[in-house]
Amino acid sequence: MFDKVIKYLYYSLFLFTPLIMIPVTSELFEFNKMLFIYLFTSLIVFFWVLKSIVNKKIILKKSSLDIPIGLFLLSLVASYFFSIDKSTSFFGYYGRFNGGLISIISYILLYYGFISNSININGLLKTSLLSSLLVMLWGIPGRLGHDMTCFVITKQFNNSCWSKETNIFDPAARMFSTIGQPNWLGAFLAINFFIALYFFIKNLKNTKYFILNTLYLALNFSCILFSRSRSAFGAVLVGLLIYSIYHYIFIKKGFRKALITLLVITVFPILFFKTGIDKIDNLLSMSNLKSQITNEYQITNKKNQNKTVLDNSDTNLGVTDSLDIRKIVWKGAIDLGFKYPLFGTGLETFAFSYYFVRPVAHNLTSEWDYLYNKAHNEYLNYFATTGFTGLIAYMVLIGGFLFYAFKISNIKYQISNKYQNPKSKKDYQKSDLLKEKLNKQLLVVTLSLAYLTILITNFVGFSTTTINLFFYLIPAIIFTQFASNDEKNSKFDFHELNRMQWLLIIFYTVFEIYIIFSISVYFMADYYYARAIGYSNPKVNDFQKAAGLYEKAINLRRETAYEDKFSYSLAYLSGIASYQKNPDLAKKFMEASEFYNLKSLKSSPKNALYWKTRAKNKYLFYLVDLNQNELEMGIEALMKAQALSPTDPKIPYSLAVFYSIMADAQKNIKDKNLYIAKSFESVDEALNLKPNFQDAIDLKAQLQAKYE
Repeated sequence: MFDKVIKYLYYSLFLFTPLIMIPVTSELFEFNKMLFIYLFTSLIVFFWVLKSIVNKKIILKKSSLDIPIGLFLLSLVASYFFSIDKSTSFFGYYGRFNGGLISIISYILLYYGFISNSININGLLKTSLLSSLLVMLWGIPGRLGHDMTCFVITKQFNNSCWSKETNIFDPAARMFSTIGQPNWLGAFLAINFFIALYFFIKNLKNTKYFILNTLYLALNFSCILFSRSRSAFGAVLVGLLIYSIYHYIFIKKGFRKALITLLVITVFPILFFKTGIDKIDNLLSMSNLKSQITNEYQITNKKNQNKTVLDNSDTNLGVTDSLDIRKIVWKGAIDLGFKYPLFGTGLETFAFSYYFVRPVAHNLTSEWDYLYNKAHNEYLNYFATTGFTGLIAYMVLIGGFLFYAFKISNIKYQISNKYQNPKSKKDYQKSDLLKEKLNKQLLVVTLSLAYLTILITNFVGFSTTTINLFFYLIPAIIFTQFASNDEKNSKFDFHELNRMQWLLIIFYTVFEIYIIFSISVYFMADYYYARAIGYSNPKVNDFQKAAGLYEKAINLRRETAYEDKFSYSLAYLSGIASYQKNPDLAKKFMEASEFYNLKSLKSSPKNALYWKTRAKNKYLFYLVDLNQNELEMGIEALMKAQALSPTDPKIPYSLAVFYSIMADAQKNIKDKNLYIAKSFESVDEALNLKPNFQDAIDLKAQLQAKYE
């Protein structure tokens, strides 16, 4: 009974996690997938514990990765204790969620739950392929301008819900379906490509399955091209190259058929749909060759014509290549790792700590004011947030699995010529035995290649909920293939349970109900938070409703992100109350705003964004009572933010504004001139950090017109 329930829970995890998205939460994809994983992890552990209680023994199998997993977990726990923001390190950065200590513990529990219970491997892998097929079918209409997600959310069968204002990829340009981002989709499909390759090679002689598997692989590879994920595209090609060499050397049989088919399903989609990589696409397109030659002269002339005076507006900078931006972020991550070499700044704190070392070059990119919550390189992300301890432990975990996979996928299981064409009954029996061993070996190889795609895509990206499921469970799948299965299917009767067993079952059932309740509360808190953000939108600008919803979210769950937003909403409402000639209400709003702002800063004192919120609040307070002390506290908050984020040009720009207001409020000429000088000094600092900062350029012109 328990094995069956646990098996279907794992199936459901692989089937539904990639598909889940809920539009009423603050984050459409990852938040809901993470909560789903928490829920199903708790259910799996619940039935696993019940199984142990009923059998009167702890059911926990050892594996070859016990030591690497233990070391990795210990390094993360140490990083948590030394974190600059313990809440973020425990639950994950709010907006990404995956990667916090509790999520890693969940994945590790899933690993041990898998190897300690009987799971049908083929059934699980087929479930993953089914899920990926549904993901692709959901995403393809968006490629044609008719996105399914938009249809569900807005009832309009087009791509309009992914507007440019949302800053999210256009599904017609780069497909992302239910996964969340194009690179995430590419990474997910790359894994499933090699899962499908296992069934493709295994059923190479079966015409029906050969056709079905070929069609799936062609669709999978085409959708990787639709995602325009260069890392996933490269990972698949690298994996195919390795597999082709392996097949040629160790399997031999069926090599030509497999190779020709794999070439067809990769080359033709590349020719038809292109790769999105200009250099490759230009090489494959002969028509571009002529246009390149004929336009060469025109391009040269245009370059000469375009050598005009530099336009300082950000819109003319163009879009900086993503790889160039990544290089800058990687440099920051490396600097951060060396600044906090032992345990890093704390799990998932990159969004805050990157500002400590953020290279000035980042200010000259098109994403200069974006918040980077990950290093866009999983290895550097671990280095920055967990130091050498976490990075080394992570690499030992990866290396330990690869060594184990390499060790068990050796040549001794290859089929000899004798058993490829058996003649006697004895030969047939031996052939069946060796085919079973070969299938296990084939599974190890293809899943290892699927794992390799994770390592490649994580090098220029970061892990997500769906990818981490495979990162931790691919090793579990391979381990169970070669582990001895000495577990007996014992029947039991609830009437035979003793009092202690019943007490343990009741206790753990209550505990499981509490966990499910906590997950539900987490979801509802985020639901209110998401609605509050909607009302805070400048287009809606209903801070009264927003504040009420933020308060509901905080009452359900204490979260610094809620408190920070709530404090600003209250500060804004204090201004409205003052305008409506209600000073008592304005004062109450100011006091409440101050309370929640200080509360968020107490929990996360190294977060420059929260200090910026304090500065904005103080400016609004000044508008209410014209108390210069508020401006001085705002300046103090900005100075603390600048100490945490020394290369952010917006901070000295804001300081210039504050100093200018202070100058206008001074009656003493000496004090007035002092603040004027500080205002010019700050705006010049902003321009030194970002010479094309248009707001700072305009502010300096206004200051010059006003004071000179």
